[in-house]
Amino acid sequence: MLTVDAADIERMTGALFIDGGPTGRASTRFWVLLILAGVIATAGVIADSTATVIGAMIVAPLMTPILGTVVAVVLADAPNLRRCGLLVVAGAATVVALSWLLGHLVPFPVVSATNSQVAQRVSPTLVDLIAALATGAVGAVALARSDISDTLPGVAIAISLVPPLCVVGLTLESGAPHQSVGALLLFVTNVAAILASGIVVLGLYRVSRLVAVTDFRRAGAVTLIGVLLVLVVIPLAINSRRTDATTVRQQDVQAVAQHWADKAGWAVVAVSASGNQILIRATGPDPAPDTATLRQDLDDAGLSGVSARVSLVPATYQALPAAG
Repeated sequence: MLTVDAADIERMTGALFIDGGPTGRASTRFWVLLILAGVIATAGVIADSTATVIGAMIVAPLMTPILGTVVAVVLADAPNLRRCGLLVVAGAATVVALSWLLGHLVPFPVVSATNSQVAQRVSPTLVDLIAALATGAVGAVALARSDISDTLPGVAIAISLVPPLCVVGLTLESGAPHQSVGALLLFVTNVAAILASGIVVLGLYRVSRLVAVTDFRRAGAVTLIGVLLVLVVIPLAINSRRTDATTVRQQDVQAVAQHWADKAGWAVVAVSASGNQILIRATGPDPAPDTATLRQDLDDAGLSGVSARVSLVPATYQALPAAG
């Protein structure tokens, strides 16, 4: 049977509840690590460096108050619930503000069209929610069982908390508020998933049986988290449907474009989506194929409603005979 004892509860609360006031050792450690993680993640996003962003995920302490919120709900600990909730909100706002300020030092816009780190975080789907639920469950299990607590660094890497907040600030500064909303949705999705799966896991470990009866309305807190989870599912489902439709459309356009290019001895090197438009990049020898023919081919294939733009890159070929 999955159970924990009083020693496990003491270990969990000692690791997650940040006591000692704003100038206490635990509090200052949280804020120093969060600010440094925010700077690292922002630099990683600007430089489009996956390794740097992963490093920031490991350093970031934002998972602590989120899991602390889970434990506080299960233990019916209202003071620590308020404290952890405020830390999550204040920490998130701090990272957004920090990245927005650092964005002013960059002479170019940091947006999804030119940065893969941004593009990965501005259009979350239901797949992101599923991954976050599983990651939150792993984090809760690692919290409840001291023998597997060494998996927590992996959990920090798997869940994306600080990087989406950095994207929110950078895209706001770059004048792309719709992308900021998408990145914020990813952050809220991850937080809601951690809370929901964490409470379920700790419930399976029967943590609440060790708590004396109080006037804390645990059911109300759990309901609120459930409502938050349902609210994020709606835009995620819309994004998933839109993403699936875009993927199918790209595949159809690529098939038609490749056939069109083959007839002229050209090759399609990339087909990508930018908003409602499909971008087709092709290369080959002169003369370039007629783009009007491609438009007609798309229409004949039932893609008349697809707006497309073609980038043609002429290539020259020279023979290099072998010596001797």
